Amino acid sequence: MAKVPSDTRPQTKLVTAGRRPEWTGPVVNPPVWRASTHLYPDMAAKEDGGKHNEDGRFFYGRRGAPTQWALAEALTELEPDAAGTVLYPSGVAAIAGALLAVLQPGDVLLVTDNAYEPSRTMATGLLARMGIETRFFDPLDPDAFPSKFCDRTRAVLLESPGSLTMEVCDVPALAAMAREKGAVSLLDNTWASALGFAALSHGCDIAIMSLTKHVGGHSDLMMGSASAGKRWYARLRQTAQALGHVVSPDDAALAARGLRTMGVRLERSTASAVEIARWLSGRPEVAQVLCPMLPGAPGHDLWLRDFTGGCGLFSFVFGGSDEAGRARFIDALELFGIGYSWGGFESLVVPFDPAPIRSETPWPPAHWSGQDRLGVRLSIGLEDPADLIADLDRAFAAMEQG
Repeated sequence: MAKVPSDTRPQTKLVTAGRRPEWTGPVVNPPVWRASTHLYPDMAAKEDGGKHNEDGRFFYGRRGAPTQWALAEALTELEPDAAGTVLYPSGVAAIAGALLAVLQPGDVLLVTDNAYEPSRTMATGLLARMGIETRFFDPLDPDAFPSKFCDRTRAVLLESPGSLTMEVCDVPALAAMAREKGAVSLLDNTWASALGFAALSHGCDIAIMSLTKHVGGHSDLMMGSASAGKRWYARLRQTAQALGHVVSPDDAALAARGLRTMGVRLERSTASAVEIARWLSGRPEVAQVLCPMLPGAPGHDLWLRDFTGGCGLFSFVFGGSDEAGRARFIDALELFGIGYSWGGFESLVVPFDPAPIRSETPWPPAHWSGQDRLGVRLSIGLEDPADLIADLDRAFAAMEQG
């Protein structure tokens, strides 16, 4: 396609980014290049190829080919201030690869207390075995944040909204404090993506996403990414290559296809989520709706200030139900599948109780009663929201019948 102006808006970039003519040829999408070996026409070309470690240069299958390069370039164009993007075989691999790129034995890592559970497990397991110490912090207490640093603190892992309980922290303020302390700030930005929150422009050094979710969008691939400015992109790339991280060209093609429609899917799922969250907030069985896009919900003011979009993922907490009642509620749902992940075209539900995976922030909050702790997380898909509301209404009735 013809060269596209660099100042196009994000929705246009979703369509145009990564479609270099030398990668697509005469067709719309880059072909799927399945290849482990890249051949050189002569020895001079082989010697030259080894000197240039960058996307767009054929070398060997671990460094990708046009299918992967096109996806990485498109993600880079969508992330303001990014110099490049590294692809990983899963979202967890992206988190691990990014952390290993910035940490070494003896370092201290600060992790938000509401992080995705695999991130927490990675910190207390894999990184601990490597001699890296992790300290958790309350993401909603920025005044206490500086006291968590020491002269060995090298990185801070943020997530906003937080996993399961959806707290929105002041990312720009926390990232600025980390920079003042000489620490790298990494943000798991899967919930909003670069469309809803420009992580690097808000002060973060590395933006991580699980492409399994919104980018793939169809619950049929596993992939992750990390984008960064020039300094940290080089480190990310070197570390990923040292670890042998590579994504399959078939999955890269699926992710690139999903990327083209991500904007309209996010608009639809976000609008449906807000409608359903608003309905849930009026239900007597619900103690709290944890949806930062909903006016009056926790974190809404920061979401309005910093975000340009949202998604279909949010949670709510029952008011006084027990585990058996929650199980009846979930089992009665017909349009919500019971399963992990989110960001696909279909709606999902999972139960949660964050207490066992929190060390710095109490659950439930002090102003809630002791029983108001059982929650569920909903991933709102592309179904008609009226049908999803009717399904939830039936589930509440089933819960009460026990």
